[in-house]
Amino acid sequence: MKYSSSFTYDLHIGTLAEDWVNDLFNGKIKAEVKVDSMAQRTGNVFIEVFSRGKASGISTTTAEFWVYKIEKTGSAIIVPVERLKSLVRKYHAINGFKEGGDSNSSKGVLIPIIEFIY
Repeated sequence: MKYSSSFTYDLHIGTLAEDWVNDLFNGKIKAEVKVDSMAQRTGNVFIEVFSRGKASGISTTTAEFWVYKIEKTGSAIIVPVERLKSLVRKYHAINGFKEGGDSNSSKGVLIPIIEFIY
């Protein structure tokens, strides 16, 4: 993004960001919301790829964004699905699938939270 010291420019950029957040929370932008109760302790989020032997989660989503609520802190990570899919491919190549979810019936990929910041 181009830097500007102009108040008018900054106001415009801020207004666009506010509109995006409103669209996200009012359902104009489709988002899938997940909660991870282990993320604060492990430093990773679990991204489901399969459940009970069938494609699920990130493999089948039609959402534009995933919102990951970190249960213990109340914080949330909002990530475009295309970026998340790229991270899933990267970390699957490094660490393979891990079991997780209810009764470990899902397979997914662990992604370090720090990856969502940069």
